Amino acid sequence: MTESRGPLDGVKVVACSTAQAGTVPYVLMADLGAEVIKIELPGVGDPSRTTSQLPGLPSTYFETNNRGVKSLTLNLKAAEGREILYQLVREADVFGQNFRPGAAEKNGFGYEDLKKINPKIVYVSISGYGPRGPHAMLPGTDAMAQALGGIAEAYSAPGQPLKTGIVSVADETCAILAFGGIMAGLYCAKTTGVGQKIDTSLLGGQIRLMGWTLTTAMWKDENPVTGQARIMGTAERPAISASFNDRDGKPFVLQMGGREWNKAMSALGFEAEMTAKGFDDLGVAVTSAERREAMLKTLDGLFATGSRDKWVEILRQADIVSAPINTLLEASNDPDVLANAYVTEVEYPKHGKTLKVHGSPWHFSETPAKIGIAPELGEHNDAILKSLGYSKIRIQELRDKNVI
Repeated sequence: MTESRGPLDGVKVVACSTAQAGTVPYVLMADLGAEVIKIELPGVGDPSRTTSQLPGLPSTYFETNNRGVKSLTLNLKAAEGREILYQLVREADVFGQNFRPGAAEKNGFGYEDLKKINPKIVYVSISGYGPRGPHAMLPGTDAMAQALGGIAEAYSAPGQPLKTGIVSVADETCAILAFGGIMAGLYCAKTTGVGQKIDTSLLGGQIRLMGWTLTTAMWKDENPVTGQARIMGTAERPAISASFNDRDGKPFVLQMGGREWNKAMSALGFEAEMTAKGFDDLGVAVTSAERREAMLKTLDGLFATGSRDKWVEILRQADIVSAPINTLLEASNDPDVLANAYVTEVEYPKHGKTLKVHGSPWHFSETPAKIGIAPELGEHNDAILKSLGYSKIRIQELRDKNVI
């Protein structure tokens, strides 16, 4: 049986990218069938190859961010190394880099350099702050973008200092937006024959991630109310998104509009007490901070009388949105996550193990994604160079000269 091809089969990518935001866009493309050639420094490779390396296992960081790609080692400071890069770019659809601003141009593979070689190239540049502004030339990291982009407030508590989170939200958001930008760039190049440079940044991704909550803050010119609940809208059209703990301290979330309030309270068995305290209408929580806090305190006490599973099931049966608040490990074992293969298993022959990994966030009915593993350093040197016409003797010469 012929193996199904991914939706990006035939697309070729050359990526001089490291870390997370600069590599995940191309992992997503590799999952979907694109040929992705990762350029690494001979003998050294991407520094993240040893990041978060567990005993007897590959680096979780490198594996997650580089699976399914090919590794070619090139010394881009050598003329022969740059020539190989240029040959690859001539045949490529996409080129990606996330070096410190100015480094690619200094070393001969900026956009102006590469578009002379391939006018249809979609050139992707990922930076920390964006291509303009007072700090455009500074390096950037996930923590820096979380700090500047406002996400710390999303999970803050009143009276507590803002903190960045342990998950690389800025890196991943930027990567996913870069992936979308690449798809748009590829479509434009295909329909017009013209390539272009696409700039995106860690900071830009975080600002987009703040969505309508940022719009509301800007229009009101005040920060949102933080804590366990978002109570939104007006007294006439209120809505709530809030978290509560059960009798064992296990957290869960619910979200509903004012029209669903009485149905939810009735299903939970809370209607009598809530009505007695004047909370038969969700809209009263919008009228003042005092009423909001009193309502939440009452619900805290009621939810502390039962189990999380019970409350979530009751609310779902009443067609109210509710879910447990999972830890990372709980999320990896969530029945919906597993059923949709958002987490899947991959065999690692070198380590003699089958391990859980990220699946694909997409389901393609005709061209399904295929999950690979990360390459060894320089694993594809010979195959790639042979495809460019290099002989075994010439490849060995390049290896001896530390070009590859």
